[in-house]
Order: sequence, then C-alpha cells, then structure tokens
Amino acid sequence: MISIVSLTAFLAFYILYNTSKRAILTNDLQIESWIQEHPKPSRLLGLGILAIAYSILIAHKALGASTLIFLIQIMTIGSLVVILAPLKIINYKWILGMLFLAVFFEIYS
Repeated sequence: MISIVSLTAFLAFYILYNTSKRAILTNDLQIESWIQEHPKPSRLLGLGILAIAYSILIAHKALGASTLIFLIQIMTIGSLVVILAPLKIINYKWILGMLFLAVFFEIYS
C-alpha cells in the first residue's frame, strides 16, 4: 500500500514539476507536452492526486503517522524529481522498475 501511495505522490509531484516555468522541461511523452501547455488544470490535477494519496494513507494508517510519512515522502520524492528530471533519468521504464521493486520488497518482507 505504501508503494502505491509513493507512486501516486511521485506522479503528482512530477505533474507539478512539469507546470514550472523555471525548470528545464522535456517533451518526451504527449502527456508531458499537454501538462506544459495547460498549467492551471495540470496543477489542479497534481494537487488532487496528492490529496488522493494522502487520503489513501490516512485510511491505511492513523492520522499522525500518515502525516509524518506523507511529509517525508513529499520531501524525498520532490528532491529526487528536481535532481533527476533535468538529467532525463526519469522515464516510464524507470518508474515501473522502481514500482515493481518496491512492491516486491513490500510483499516479501
């Protein structure tokens, strides 16, 4: 469950990162170009996905623990996106690989 919340938080932060005007942006996928062309609905979408991730985490854990976990996730994921996105390391293959790895460790540990 934490892996899914982490993936949704990553997706939301990546959407919010692509709405930035100061960031070095790429248009590898069509969805990225749409996000960059329509910043206001994209920001609302990103914030909505963050709210969904937080509500899933609250439903899974208690309010205090989920708030702490969510804030740590946002700080970590935000730092990774800001550092790795300009280097073009983040792509859908990398995201899927990390998701499968996280789900594997979450299930079998």
